[in-house]
Amino acid sequence: MTESKDTTARFVAAFNAHDEKALQELHSDDIKFNAPGGFKATNAKDATAYPMTWLKAFPDGKMTVRTELTSGPWVVQEVAMEGTHTAPLEAPNGSIPATYKKVKGYGVQILKVENGKIAEASIYFDQLDQMSQLGLIPAPAAV
Repeated sequence: MTESKDTTARFVAAFNAHDEKALQELHSDDIKFNAPGGFKATNAKDATAYPMTWLKAFPDGKMTVRTELTSGPWVVQEVAMEGTHTAPLEAPNGSIPATYKKVKGYGVQILKVENGKIAEASIYFDQLDQMSQLGLIPAPAAV
């Protein structure tokens, strides 16, 4: 297994174990991290806070890698995320109270690994679909 694949596999395992310390150790001290909603982080602590926000709101949350492509230090993963929203979700626009709804969404993360740590990360997922599943916006009408 390449260093990149090994590091990203350890990230997925730490995420699924909800292991904040392991996640922080996998993020480079000067990471470049971008996520939907304009979230940006430039250090390991802030980069780790992003997944922990989700894991606190979805205590049974887990990530499954559906497809993975590796090229040198880069790993692109198509992931499925699922969990039950049983605690407040701290969002950029304020706290979203628990809806107790189970959600499953899909996304992509693009990760660059250097020296066994994630040096760059960009995450993409369908926020509209997620908010619809949580019952926070009306579901689109069937055509």
